[in-house]
Amino acid sequence: MTGEDKIRQAFENKNWQEIKVTDSWQIFKIMAEFVDGFEKLAKIGPCVSIFGSARTHTDNKYYQLAVETARLLTEHGYGVISGGGPGIMEAANKGAYENGGKSVGLNIELPFEQFHNKYIDRDKIMEFDYFFIRKVMFMKYSQGFIILPGGFGTMDESFEAITLIQTGKIARFPIIFVGVEYWKGLFKWVEEKMLNDQHNINPDDLNLYRVVDTAEEAVEHITRFYNKYVLKPNF
Repeated sequence: MTGEDKIRQAFENKNWQEIKVTDSWQIFKIMAEFVDGFEKLAKIGPCVSIFGSARTHTDNKYYQLAVETARLLTEHGYGVISGGGPGIMEAANKGAYENGGKSVGLNIELPFEQFHNKYIDRDKIMEFDYFFIRKVMFMKYSQGFIILPGGFGTMDESFEAITLIQTGKIARFPIIFVGVEYWKGLFKWVEEKMLNDQHNINPDDLNLYRVVDTAEEAVEHITRFYNKYVLKPNF
């Protein structure tokens, strides 16, 4: 079905039989993805999600930064969750996998761009049809979020985490953006426009995240956060 077909279909009136066969039965597929995700991820132990672009090449400095970040996380006992695909996601899984840590991949089935990478533990590869279910898994089973440069998907995932923490829907887990040069324009706009100009957020909301430049700084923020609560990873 082409994009134009989908647009036309959205304006068509559906009869009861079409609704019953398509929309109603879709609920069971959604339920199945949730159940499968909950059953598998409930067992993984403390993990940090690493977000970033699927389009980042292996010779890119941010790819290498993601590998190092994941490696350091595993040295401190954390597993790593990525989106399961190429680019930064692959780098995150690679750093965890090659250092003997838990490497989880929540892959989304897309027509062209995404396929799961080879650095995910075989028993921790998950395939999703629905972005919203995949995001629930990230948010429910992560003890922190590290965000490297990426596109719209990375923005979606990172601001989902910020929003859920801001609104008290999940605990105040650490959120760290890595790459000052890449992110500084965005967060300058957040402060100048969202906060100071339009007052759409509170001053304290700027403390919901950190922007750093190195893997060491990112992981240190995670470990310092949990040392404050006398919590240590259990694997």
